[in-house]
This record gives sequence, C-alpha cells and structure tokens, in this order.
Amino acid sequence: MRRTDNRFPKYLLALGAGILLTASITWAADDKDRSDIEKRIDASATVLNEIMATPDKAIPDKVMNDAKCVVVIPSMVKVALGFGGSHGKGVATCRTVTGRWSAPAPITITGGSWGLQLGGQAVDLVMIVTNDEGLQHLLSSKFKLGADASAAAGPVGRDAGADTDWKMRAEVLSYSRARGIFAGIDLNGSAVTQDKDETRILYGNFEPFSEILSGKVRAPGVSEPFLAAVRKYAGEAKDHAASKTKPSAGIAAASR
Repeated sequence: MRRTDNRFPKYLLALGAGILLTASITWAADDKDRSDIEKRIDASATVLNEIMATPDKAIPDKVMNDAKCVVVIPSMVKVALGFGGSHGKGVATCRTVTGRWSAPAPITITGGSWGLQLGGQAVDLVMIVTNDEGLQHLLSSKFKLGADASAAAGPVGRDAGADTDWKMRAEVLSYSRARGIFAGIDLNGSAVTQDKDETRILYGNFEPFSEILSGKVRAPGVSEPFLAAVRKYAGEAKDHAASKTKPSAGIAAASR
C-alpha cells in the first residue's frame, strides 16, 4: 500500500500562515499610523476650541472671519536639530471657491531658535493665512516663513485686531500656547511642508496640497471635529454667499 506524502499540504499551510502573519503585522502598522493622524486631527480641534473658549485671550474674531486658511499644530516639541530646533505635525484647511472649508491637509513645521523662547516644552501652534499671497505659498506645499511668506505674531483678544494693520503686515499670523499662556509668536525661519506620509495614510494615496486645499478631495469622516471647529469660529455660510460674487483669487487660480 502506497503511503500518502503530506509534506506538500504542510508546506502550503506554513506558507499560508506566514502570509497571514505578515498581513496582520502590516495591518497593525497601518492601524497605528491611521490612529496617529486621527488623534492629531482630534487634538487640532480640541486646541482650537480651547483657545477660542477664552474671549479675552483668543484669536480675534476679525482675524478668524477673514482667514484664508487655518493651520493647527498640536503639541509641537523641541528636537535635536541644533540650537533650539523644533518640529511638529498638524493639519491645515483653506476656504474654497464655494465658501466651504477644504478637507484637512497633513502638515509639518520645523523651526529654529525661537523654540528656546518656549522653554523647550511641547506647545500648541496656530497659524492663520490672511491673504491670497499667503495662500499661494501654502498651496505650493513647501515654503519658509519670513523668507517666502511674511509672518508676524498675531494679535490676541476676540475683539482685538479691528483697528490694527495686521493684515497689511503679514501673510501669516502665528500664535502659541504653552503653560496655559496663549500669545502671538514670531515663527520666522520656520519651514512649512506637506506631510506626504500622513497624507497617504489619511487618503489612501498621495494627494498634493493644491488638490486637497482647493476642495477637490473629499474630506474623510474623521476630519469633521476639526472642520466643525473651524466653521464655528471662522464662519462658512456668510462666506459661501459672498463667494458666488467674489471668489478667492488664490483658490480660483489653483483650481484652474
């Protein structure tokens, strides 16, 4: 009687188990990465809500209402990039030709010696793009504050800013929050770039800043807390009506 050789089926079983193990590790890594970007989006919403909840220390309403883009970097930290180097990740959104806010675009910022002014601790950053020139720099997916785009510490206080020349002085207004203190901060020298890896994780494939921030990419469900916070403080319906007669030159140019 001939003996059946079971080595081949065992080999298939071993191969299948190896494939499943590899896939499980890959899925686990993907889940971890996705969790990181989702947490960062949620943290950005929390930062904006907490900052705007204190009227006398918040970003002025006029600044928010006139904003072309809103960028939030939660928990930026000091890193070993030389004297006072800092690095952080967050998300950006811009007004589109429809008056609505775009899907969030993952972003990174790497700064210089100003990091020492913050005591070397984790801080929350908010940047407000004030005009179409600043918006164009952001759409380029890589620029340097102070060199490519003019930047300045933003005015603080919900009723402040109406009688100041902030809009004439800077394309980007910047703010920081550390140790419970919220104030404008000078980020000149900081490099702002698109986070390509987290863009792929969030959208399943790479989408350039110009596509995301001009409204051509659908916002994922996980971005709603952040977008809701931006709509709450920067408005949308009013700008949607206005955009029908006078669209933003920056986004319109990017959409062509």
